[in-house]
Amino acid sequence: MTRVKRGNVARKRRNKVLKLAKGFRGSHSRLFRTANQQVMKALRNAYRDRRKRKRDFRRLWIARINAASRQHGMSYSQLIGNLKKADVQLNRKMLAQLAVMHPEGFASVVELANQAAQG
Repeated sequence: MTRVKRGNVARKRRNKVLKLAKGFRGSHSRLFRTANQQVMKALRNAYRDRRKRKRDFRRLWIARINAASRQHGMSYSQLIGNLKKADVQLNRKMLAQLAVMHPEGFASVVELANQAAQG
C-alpha cells in the first residue's frame, strides 16, 4: 500500500476550521486543535439556541401581553380564553406588538374579549 500524505486535503480542512473560528479569543482562533474544539462547541450551541430563540420570544410576548392586559383589569389567561371565545385569531406576536406600539388598538382588542366574556 502506498503512503498518502494528505497535503492539500489536510490544509484545506484546517483552514476551513480556522476560518470558522475567526473572532474567537486567543488560541481558540489560532491553534487548530483548540479552534476545532471551540468551533464544534459553537456549532452545537448555535443549533440548540436556534430552537431556544423561538421559546424565548414566545415568553417575551406573553409577558408583554400579560402586563398590558393587567392594565385593563384582565389577566393574560382570561384575555386569551376570551379572545378564543370571540374567535379573534391574533397570534401572541401580533398581540404583543399591538400592546407596545398601539395601546389604543390593544384596548379595543381587550374590549372585544370583554364582550365575548359577557355574551
